[in-house]
Amino acid sequence: MPKKVFVSGCYDLLHSGHVEFFRQASQFGDLYVGIGSDATVLHYKNHKTLYPEQERLFMVKSIKYVKDAFINQGDGVMDFIPTVEALKPDVFVVNADGSNEQKRRFCEERGIEYVVLQRTPASGLKARSSTDLKAESSRIPTRLDLAGTWIDQPYVSYLAPGWAITISLEPTFEVRERCGLSTSTRNMIKKIWPVKLPDMEPEMLAKLVFCFENDPERSDGIISGAQDSIGICMPGLARHYYNNRFWPEKIESCTDEKVLAWLEGHLAMIPLSPRKPGCSVIAGRDINEDKVNDLADAADDCWKAILAMDLNAFAAAYRASFAAQIAMFPAMVNPVVNGEAEPRPENSVQPAIDRWSAEPGVLAWKMPGAGGGGYLALVVDDAASFAAAHEEAITLTIRRK
Repeated sequence: MPKKVFVSGCYDLLHSGHVEFFRQASQFGDLYVGIGSDATVLHYKNHKTLYPEQERLFMVKSIKYVKDAFINQGDGVMDFIPTVEALKPDVFVVNADGSNEQKRRFCEERGIEYVVLQRTPASGLKARSSTDLKAESSRIPTRLDLAGTWIDQPYVSYLAPGWAITISLEPTFEVRERCGLSTSTRNMIKKIWPVKLPDMEPEMLAKLVFCFENDPERSDGIISGAQDSIGICMPGLARHYYNNRFWPEKIESCTDEKVLAWLEGHLAMIPLSPRKPGCSVIAGRDINEDKVNDLADAADDCWKAILAMDLNAFAAAYRASFAAQIAMFPAMVNPVVNGEAEPRPENSVQPAIDRWSAEPGVLAWKMPGAGGGGYLALVVDDAASFAAAHEEAITLTIRRK
């Protein structure tokens, strides 16, 4: 009897890459496909589907490599759980950029073989992915914070001033929601400029974005940190100095090609599960002057190490900055969900940190943004070699202009 093979996705922008993925997956046995519901896509990705779920189901079922398909009844990134529990597949197949530790553990616990495929086009065809198709219509960058995160909030910097360090990234990968890469700011930008950033002075652009996102009529009382708009709008590497105000006193940038290429050669990201709805990363915060000074000192050391292209010093400062962050905000790693009194172990990202920090070639690690889920951003010996050895790893392209 053939093995049951399972794959899952939204398949909203159905294209030749999906069909080739189905073909490759079907080589392991009879292929069954779980499809994200309209409600899941709206809740998880914050946008409506192009095609409603029944139309997507019809299209997927019509592909000759597919034995059968279903609408997943769960939600979020693990919306396929009810489908898997009913189907009981032998093999679970994912694309490299759709793999994460939570899916791998899920399969291990159930004795399901976990297979990761690289994206390869069918013979004679151009490589296709939903991310690439979306990127053709929108080139809004994202940002990764390297050190000093949280210093852009006055309730932190009033105790000690300091720098936040960011890089602006080309969207060469799927920029997932609720994952620490400033998607809320990015989505606000798309409301004004859906395709690309306007050609204007970057610092002025960043301030316009900051003011637009933080409308005085905003009802939730939250002020998004300026590092988000600056990190997106300032090309290259930037640092910004905060001193008890929402906007920095000064901004410095580096667009030196040697430095940027060196950084790209030593950074990689690992996708994790997104921050859960109802997740609080500020619960249990413990901020004092000594901890803020530790954060500021680590950011100073990080900037110096990057400009000197000193890998060991960069990794040490990167680790020190993250340690200072979680000393003040422990829920970055062990988030509290829905107001619970204590964090639950199943919501912790510590197992992922423990796993990836022990991998050969990994020198330092941190959660991007406010943490709680999303990605691990790693400093590695060699990004290209690390990505070749780990299907999940994402290499980064820093925006030059």
